[in-house]
Amino acid sequence: MHVPDAGTARLFIVVTTFNRSGHLRDLLASIALLDPAPEAVVVVDNASTDATADLLRTTELPVPLVVETLRENLGGAGGFAAGMARALREGADWLWLMDDDVVVLPDALASFGTWMHRYSCLHGRRYDAEGRPFFWQHLLDESLGVHLPVRGDVFARSRVFHTNVACFEGMLIAAQVVREIGLPDARYFLNGDDLTYGWLVSQRYPVAYVDAFVLRKTRAQRQLDLGVRHLNDSSDLSRFCGMRNRGHLARYLQLHGRHHRVAFGVGTWLSAAKELLRLVAVERSIHGAPHIWHGWRAARRILRDDTWQPEPPFTVPAPGTSALPVAGDSR
Repeated sequence: MHVPDAGTARLFIVVTTFNRSGHLRDLLASIALLDPAPEAVVVVDNASTDATADLLRTTELPVPLVVETLRENLGGAGGFAAGMARALREGADWLWLMDDDVVVLPDALASFGTWMHRYSCLHGRRYDAEGRPFFWQHLLDESLGVHLPVRGDVFARSRVFHTNVACFEGMLIAAQVVREIGLPDARYFLNGDDLTYGWLVSQRYPVAYVDAFVLRKTRAQRQLDLGVRHLNDSSDLSRFCGMRNRGHLARYLQLHGRHHRVAFGVGTWLSAAKELLRLVAVERSIHGAPHIWHGWRAARRILRDDTWQPEPPFTVPAPGTSALPVAGDSR
């Protein structure tokens, strides 16, 4: 696959936002300071009910701002699918994906430039809201269907760490790869959509995590450092989707001949235990426990669904139609 030259490529930033206009304002202000600048910015308004629409209507950037307004909240998965489809229709060569609760560092695109001739899917490093390095170094254990943290400093001997998962809070990906792999599976709604997407990409191309800071989170989160991994606070919807989406992950693993029923079942128990630990140790509550069980049952229904199909490759839609797949049960 030919990867566009970093010096001439049309790089679009794709942002998905929902009811966080304050964070979005900070992000857009930081994008305005990027040097070099992107070709354009696509913001997907996921049916926000706060001041997001007014902000997007009045914001001026030194580059085109393309707004994709959804009639309903399709979650992070559906939002990024819509934003990526719009960027491809606008002629993007590269897509840099991010949530609304980060800001970009002024030299981020210059930092990426040194790697874009080698990789077609890569991630830079992030700072947390306190300005400390944000922990993200994972690998998907295909047997368990669980992403496991890699201990230690992965950049101690090399400036690049090869992984097999992705994170939509900062993934930079070549448009050709998206056309080949397809859009993110909107049925995920949220939680695990980027992990699966990165794994699908890694089956064909290297996925890189590079030693260059490009983002800083602006939303503080409660978290617990367990030494071997970090646990952040969550929500009942995220808990449900995280367990439910194991059904979709299992189906994708099956398609590639990587699904091991017994081991994956162990991974499901481990995932449920992790969510219970998150509730007790981070959120100091057990009220969200039923959502873990409901998500588990939903995953089993997905595994029994004879009509399930993977996300198809991206095709440019005919005028008046949409490339966005129909969202599934978002519960």
